[in-house]
Amino acid sequence: MSNLSRRDILKGAGVLLAGSALPVSVVELAFADKSQNFTFAYISDSHIQHIKGNQFVRNWDRGLIRAVAETNLMDPKPDFIFYGGDIAQLGKKSEIDHGLDILSALRQKVHYVMGEHDYYLDLGDYWKSQLGPDYYSFDHKGVHFVVLNSIITHDEWTYNRWANGTERMGVMAGLDDPNGSPFMVGDKQRAWLKADLDKVDKNTPLVVFSHSPLQKIFKNWNFWTDDAEQIQALLQPFKKVNVFYGHVHQIQYNQIGNISFQSAMATAWPWPYPRSYSQAPSYMPKLTVPINRADPFFERDATGWQYIDIHSGNAAMTFSLADNSTRTVAFNPKTGQPEDTKYQNNTIPPQEHY
Repeated sequence: MSNLSRRDILKGAGVLLAGSALPVSVVELAFADKSQNFTFAYISDSHIQHIKGNQFVRNWDRGLIRAVAETNLMDPKPDFIFYGGDIAQLGKKSEIDHGLDILSALRQKVHYVMGEHDYYLDLGDYWKSQLGPDYYSFDHKGVHFVVLNSIITHDEWTYNRWANGTERMGVMAGLDDPNGSPFMVGDKQRAWLKADLDKVDKNTPLVVFSHSPLQKIFKNWNFWTDDAEQIQALLQPFKKVNVFYGHVHQIQYNQIGNISFQSAMATAWPWPYPRSYSQAPSYMPKLTVPINRADPFFERDATGWQYIDIHSGNAAMTFSLADNSTRTVAFNPKTGQPEDTKYQNNTIPPQEHY
């Protein structure tokens, strides 16, 4: 054991946990000075849905309970934990309370990101009363962390179209409701972000968390942030940038300039390919790394556990999926882009084979 590095130990732990196919990410930040290495865990998208009384949709809260239990068993322990948004499904106090009660069993500090399902019932009032600001930053062992609220939209849509918050939440919770609206970070947060980053040395590793991807992937499902390019422009001056996001419930990885983007699996359910969903026309760009097929008859299919190793500023992610093949997505320095080590050339969604 004395000959094993911290990374070796973590990879061993990843192998042990992978068999459980749990929706937890373990992230190690690796530096030349190994004493500065640290880990954090990442859980996202639980979508707790209240039925009545003390009844909740069973497989959704069960997924979160399992993720919390496995996080507490990790050895070495993560320095802290991120929750990536969408504790609730319909933004109800009962849903947020139930999710926070489950998450309260975590033994390390938890940093929270707001999701649209937490927000659009009461515009985040209850979430913020329990968890504090919806955007903020902090430093840890030489790394600057930034959390953004990326799921707001224009005031006219937010305030003027709906009879009440329940109606507004119902529309935004729809998969691709034509009455919905694209997300954005907005002028106020962008100004705050610029002021925050102006104080940080450009050689400082930067890790950014948002709920929606800070890029434009698929507008129909709101895998989209309207001011993504403006956010990216603020991040580009930094030497090493990693952006983590939830929301999409599937495997995604992208590289834009110096910025690596990576998604996390959900504890609730996987989303299928847009081409397999016909309510709205699909303009999905060609996927370099498509998700394994989500089986609608198996509630845990394509929810999974990820070991994320960040080394030299690039991420390698190993996804362990329930009753599905293990996936590894890693940055290839020879091609300058992320690649799936097994499925790189499989660009046709598996549903089209059936």
